[in-house]
Amino acid sequence: METPVISAEQAAALIKDGDGVYMGGFIGSAVPESLAKAVAARFDATGHPRQVNLVFATGQGDGQSRGANHFARPGLVKRVIGGHWNLVPQLQELALANVIEAYNFPQGVITHLLRDTAAGKPGTYTRVGLGTFVDPRIEGGKINEVSQQDLVKLITIEEETFLFYHRFDLNVALLRGTTADTNGNITMEEECLTLENLAAAQAVKNNGGKVIVQVKRRVNSGELNPQLVKIPGILVDAVVVAHQAEDHMQTFAELYNEAYVGLGLPTAHQHVHRELDAKKVIARRAALFLKKGAVLNLGIGVPEVISNVAAEEGMLDDFVLTVEPGGIGGAPAGGLSFGASAFPDAIITQDQQFDFYDGGGVDQAFLGLAQCDQFGNINVSRFGNRLAGSGGFINITQNAKEVYFCGTFTAGAQQIEIVDGEVCIHQDGERVKFVDKVQQITFSGEYASQCNKLVYYITERAVFQLTADGMRLIEIAPGVNLERDILDKMAFRPEYQLPIPLMDSRLFDTVPMGLVPDSVTS
Repeated sequence: METPVISAEQAAALIKDGDGVYMGGFIGSAVPESLAKAVAARFDATGHPRQVNLVFATGQGDGQSRGANHFARPGLVKRVIGGHWNLVPQLQELALANVIEAYNFPQGVITHLLRDTAAGKPGTYTRVGLGTFVDPRIEGGKINEVSQQDLVKLITIEEETFLFYHRFDLNVALLRGTTADTNGNITMEEECLTLENLAAAQAVKNNGGKVIVQVKRRVNSGELNPQLVKIPGILVDAVVVAHQAEDHMQTFAELYNEAYVGLGLPTAHQHVHRELDAKKVIARRAALFLKKGAVLNLGIGVPEVISNVAAEEGMLDDFVLTVEPGGIGGAPAGGLSFGASAFPDAIITQDQQFDFYDGGGVDQAFLGLAQCDQFGNINVSRFGNRLAGSGGFINITQNAKEVYFCGTFTAGAQQIEIVDGEVCIHQDGERVKFVDKVQQITFSGEYASQCNKLVYYITERAVFQLTADGMRLIEIAPGVNLERDILDKMAFRPEYQLPIPLMDSRLFDTVPMGLVPDSVTS
C-alpha cells in the first residue's frame, strides 16, 4: 500500500495537544530538522500543538537553535525526557526555570525503553543508574522541582537490586532516513548512523500513533534492496522529502562526508599531529594503559586525543574504537560530527550497541574528568545552572571492564607548558576539579568499588587510582610540587605513600614515545 508523501507543515499538523513525541537523531546526525522546524512554526502561528511530552535519547542540537531546540517554546512542551542536554540550551533554560517538567535518564536506557515499550512490556529492568543521580534514593533523574512523578523505582529480583524505568507513552515519532520507496520502506545509506529508529517506530506504531520520516528522496516500490531497509513501510504513516540541503545535513558540521559511510580513500582522513601540551600528556599517559586487542570507547574532549596519540605511535590497528550510537571500528569524529566514524567496520543500531556495552563488551573506556570527589565519584552532568546531562556516560562507565577518567587537573583559563621534560604551571585554572562532594553523581565510586572495577583518574600532573578506601595518588609529573601544585588544589586529602613515583619521562618528550605494538599492555 502506498505511503503518502506530505509536507513538513502537514506532518506538524498531525501532532495533537498532549501527544508523546519521540525525536530521533544523535547530536547533529540523522536529525529530522525539517520536521522540528515545522512543529515550531506551527506552534508560533497557531499555539498548537500544546503540552506535548518530548523524548529523545540524545539532545539533537548545535548548542544554539537547531534540532530539539525548536521545541523550546513555553506552552509547546510539558515534559522532556532526554539523555543528553548539553547542545539544547534553550530547552535547558526552560527546565532550569521550572517552566517544564524535565528528566535526565541514561542514553542507553532510553533506547532500551523504546524496545520494551514496543514489545508491550511495563518498562526496563537494569542495573544502569544504581548509585548515580538517576537512582531514586538520590534524585530519580529529576532535573527540577516541578518534576514530581517518580519514573524510576528501586526493585529487588532474586535478592539483587535493580532499577525499573517506566515504559513510554508515545503517539508520534519524528525520524529520518535517506531514501523512501512508494510503500514507505526507508533506507539510510547516506546517514552516518542508524540509531534507534526501528525501535522508536515500533513503539509508536504499536501504541496506535503516527510515524513520520524525513528523507532526501523517493523511489518506486521494488527499487530498494530489502536488506538495506532500516524502517519497514508497515511502520511508516507518512514521508516528508526535505527540499533544503541545510535541513538534511549528514551532521550539523558537515553536509556530507563519504568517509562516514565507508566510501572514498582512507588516506585522505589521517589523524592530525598534535603539538605537545597538557592534553597530549594526559592522552599519552592514558595510552600507556592500552591493551592490545581491546574494544574501546573514547569520550569527547581529552579522550579524543588518545586516538591522535595512538596514530602517532602506529597503534591504531591494535584495538577497536567504538562509539555509543552504533559505530564499530574506524576513526571517531569530533565536535558536531561526534557519533560518526570515518571508515567504520560496522554500524549497528544504538540500542544494540548498548546491549553490548551494558553486558560488559567494552574492555576499556576513556572518558572526561570534570569534577571528582574523595569517594571517586565523577560529575559530568550538572554544574550550577549548566545542565550537560549524562548521555551514555552512566551506561559506559558502569559496565566497561576498566574505566579511565582523563582531564586537566584544574578548570578554567590556564597556561601550562612542557619544558625540558617537566610540567611548568605558569597559570593554573581558577576552578578546583577535585572537590569534597560532587554536585551530581554521574559515576559512583562506591558502586564501582563494590563491583571491583579498575578505575584510574589521569591528569597532566598526577594520576590517581580508586581503592576501597577512596582516592590514592600513585604518580606525579616531573617539575610538579606535591603540596603547592596538587594537594593545595584539592578539597580533600588523597591517600599516598612517599616517595610518589614520577610519571613516565616519555610523556613529556616532543618525539613519539615508541609504543610499538609489542609494548602495549596485553
